[in-house]
Amino acid sequence: MSKQVVIVGAGFAGMYAALAAARLRDCHGVAPDAIEIVVVAPEAALTLRPRLHESAPARMAAPLDVLFDTVGVRFVEGWVETIDTTASRLALRNGEGQRGGIGYDRLVLAAGSRLAMPAVPGLAQFAFSVDQREDAVALERHLQALAERPRSASRNTVVVAGGGFTGIETAAELPARLRLALGDDSEVHVVIVERAEAIGPDLGPGPRPVIEQALDALGVQRRLGVAVTSVDANGVLLSDGARIDAATVIWTGGVQASALTRQIPAERDGAGRLLVDRDLRVPGAASVFAAGDAASAQTDEAGHRTLMSCQHAMPLGRVAGNNAMADLLGVPATPYVQPRYVTCLDLGPWGAVLTQGWQRQVQLAGAEAKVLKRQINQRWIYPPLAHRGTAFEMAEPGYHPTVE
Repeated sequence: MSKQVVIVGAGFAGMYAALAAARLRDCHGVAPDAIEIVVVAPEAALTLRPRLHESAPARMAAPLDVLFDTVGVRFVEGWVETIDTTASRLALRNGEGQRGGIGYDRLVLAAGSRLAMPAVPGLAQFAFSVDQREDAVALERHLQALAERPRSASRNTVVVAGGGFTGIETAAELPARLRLALGDDSEVHVVIVERAEAIGPDLGPGPRPVIEQALDALGVQRRLGVAVTSVDANGVLLSDGARIDAATVIWTGGVQASALTRQIPAERDGAGRLLVDRDLRVPGAASVFAAGDAASAQTDEAGHRTLMSCQHAMPLGRVAGNNAMADLLGVPATPYVQPRYVTCLDLGPWGAVLTQGWQRQVQLAGAEAKVLKRQINQRWIYPPLAHRGTAFEMAEPGYHPTVE
């Protein structure tokens, strides 16, 4: 009877987990019908989530069906509703509402994350986001429809709630996107509201002067040390009692790991991520590995841990898929390690900023950094070509793209 490695999710981590498992299976001459690799996800496509703050988000997806067929991975379209680690079985639901199930010998949970939506009055009803592709598409349609409204300061104002990585990247793109929608001569206002006393609180002081310089040049305003307390169809109220009239409110206030992580009997962090060992196995659930935004893993001997970003998701996927297959083959696992850490923050038409290390020392800024950011967003994060040799090379644990 054949065995199965089942991977939940077709994001960066899930895609590379599937490719890495197929690569190791191939290296050991094992036939696909002896150990089957199955990916379960709503669609056989990789959403290019780091690009959803840009215009034309409907195009920010890359098909995976041909790639999976090329390397011998079976795709199952559907959603995982429950995970039974005792029976090693998943309960599934497809787009037509039909239910079924699938067993696993090894499971890689790479189900990603979702935008955290706190109980702020009006938030769910009136705010937009760039969290998922459908969210970004809804925002794009809204921005394009603004020109049909009467001219007003409110129509021309966008509030971005959250001044972290996503909030900054989103806000930096918006002045140009608004002018494109409303006309180049329109006076537009983009305001970031951040509860911390400084922009980019999680990014630290290193890149902050560059970020502030870029936002000033783009005309992006900041309201720091205050929070959005309610949202309505015409704007937001802030914790200091002020009101900002705005036809568009975008929420970027952090993400939480997939709720599926709560079905694994194991320890999780504050973001709901499963705490995994160096092989990315979930302690207490011997047949389960976790990767991407579903996992919190130690990156180096200094004790730094992975962030919810594709920079960590891709290597995590490679190692988790490799090790799930290695466990079935009875060969040594490859411990996850990723001591090199960089941040490349997109700052819209102004450029970008590249930092090195966990202290985020600025290495490049402006147009020079933008060249690298474009290479990351337009090449590195895309799936490999549907060619076995290329796909397996890029799926090898430790793979890192070459800077050109």
